[in-house]
Amino acid sequence: MSSSTVDPADPVFLLHRGGKMAVASTVPLTSREDLSLAYTPGVARVCEAIAVDPDLADDYTWAAHAVAVVTDGSAVLGLGNIGPRAALPVMEGKAVLFKQFGGVDAVPICLDTQDVDEIVAVVRALAPSFGGINLEDISAPRCFEVERRLDEALDIPVFHDDQHGTAIVVLAALRNAATLLNRKLGDLRVAVSGAGAAGVAVTKMLIAGGVNPDQVVVCDSKGIIGRHRTELTGTKAELAASTNADGRHGDITEALRGADVLIGVSGGQIPESAVAGMAPDGIVFALANPTPEVHPEVAARHVAVVATGRSDYPNQINNVLAFPGVFRGALDAGATRITEAMKVAAADAIAGVVAESLTVDAIVPSPLDPRVAPAVAEAVAEAARRDGVARR
Repeated sequence: MSSSTVDPADPVFLLHRGGKMAVASTVPLTSREDLSLAYTPGVARVCEAIAVDPDLADDYTWAAHAVAVVTDGSAVLGLGNIGPRAALPVMEGKAVLFKQFGGVDAVPICLDTQDVDEIVAVVRALAPSFGGINLEDISAPRCFEVERRLDEALDIPVFHDDQHGTAIVVLAALRNAATLLNRKLGDLRVAVSGAGAAGVAVTKMLIAGGVNPDQVVVCDSKGIIGRHRTELTGTKAELAASTNADGRHGDITEALRGADVLIGVSGGQIPESAVAGMAPDGIVFALANPTPEVHPEVAARHVAVVATGRSDYPNQINNVLAFPGVFRGALDAGATRITEAMKVAAADAIAGVVAESLTVDAIVPSPLDPRVAPAVAEAVAEAARRDGVARR
């Protein structure tokens, strides 16, 4: 962006001037005694104790409640590959949300590399300073490998929010939408538009949450994914093997024919005629920002429940409903990783917050609802202990 496009009086630029976060001390530093306890010589005793027993770092440093928010700037919001420096305002915002909603201290780390090996090496080297790693805005398919390799290498939770945060909230919203319409997840025919990071994770999460994989059809830019697509590799090949049991061919219009649910995570526009071909009392989650795959007012002509990723329409599918509580719970439990059961537990907790007050315009809580993060944290911590990945 040219400096000529910056309006110093614009409230957005005024809010961001100087950044959105700062470091604050949690101990007094007003006397010689304070200095001797917080720094030298007192700090040496703590260092020596941790050198003998590294697990003491959880009790005597901030690591047990601190998360690194890591990006390479390759897939930032809807802006694309804008690089690490331009990604920093988003990562600062993420860190502020962590603190506000989960009580988690987070540090934005924007890496000037998009090489998978380098990203993995840098994050591994940084890991001793943190209790968890939140990967953010890293483009597919590289994000899958980065997360997998870090998850295998580190004994702290690694979570790619663009994948799993979105998927958790989608599952929560679909649970409540199905309940409202007196439907069961296992009976729903689901079409997913988009096979990038979010699309793959949403598909896996819905299946883990109870959707029948045989009833799921996923589309990418070339059409329906299935066994007929011999060019597919990696995660798309896995989707072809595990979904679309009917062997459907064609585009999103064919995928939506008779479908009960559309999950849009692609950014590609879907014609109204395709939505009109869905089954009665359908559900549409058009989550692309700022322009949904189907305008919500258009979708509402043909289906019973509509959700978007936008804050100016009802039923906002917002990741802030998930990630602060997920990390709060994982850190509280001293989890070594985040399991599928922990993600499903998070979705159930989000859904449960508004389970007694469901309407077609309120299938998920508000992102500002103070009940959400504590409920998610408790559910995630309990699931971590059940799964045997908790150290506390």
